[in-house]
Amino acid sequence: MVERRGEIVRFQSNGTDAQGYLAVADGGSGPGVVVIQEWWGMVDHIKDVCDRFAELGFTALAPDLFGGRTTHEPDEAGKLMMALDIGHAGRDMSGAVDYLIAHPSVTSAKVGVIGFCMGGGLALVLASLRPDAVAAVAPYYGLIPWPDAHPDWSAISAVVRGHYAANDAFFNPAAVAELQETLDNLGKDAVLTVHPDTDHAFFNDTRPEVFNASAATVAFADTVELFRTTLTPEGA
Repeated sequence: MVERRGEIVRFQSNGTDAQGYLAVADGGSGPGVVVIQEWWGMVDHIKDVCDRFAELGFTALAPDLFGGRTTHEPDEAGKLMMALDIGHAGRDMSGAVDYLIAHPSVTSAKVGVIGFCMGGGLALVLASLRPDAVAAVAPYYGLIPWPDAHPDWSAISAVVRGHYAANDAFFNPAAVAELQETLDNLGKDAVLTVHPDTDHAFFNDTRPEVFNASAATVAFADTVELFRTTLTPEGA
């Protein structure tokens, strides 16, 4: 059994309780990062990402948007994703931001957000909902399949550094180029990188059929640098 660095915590979300996985920075303090799950739910991979950030000196929180439900079956994952109440998910993600900023270990005035697949799309949604609190966002092969969930792109003030796959049937390079053009036309600080010879979910090392170690290493190093340079100490 994998020894975890973090723990399940509960936080307020629009007057109700939500839960998530929190990993506190090595050394006891550091910038805050919100990690948003794939359509599989709060699986080990997402906890691993939180733990990796903690090892690098960040405090990371992954809100559990499916309320404890997880799956490894694509059909079931698709059903969970499409059944997600976007308004509720937005409140849970916003509650996670507030919990993280108020946490005694968090030194940054604002947070960074990273998300994968469904979570990559939701990372951009969160940036549009909380421009007051999100300084940087890193969507990985993010997609937004819900017709009523497309962000108000103009509301995003965060620096955007996205990572996408060349061989992606869910969000292909043409869709990435269209999003890049939209953000460029709005004057946003956004760079969306398409990694060659990669498949959707290339960062997920629990899925050897799509994992690409070299692309994952490059993308994660870029994200860590993004967060280190944008997440300033509170009061700075």
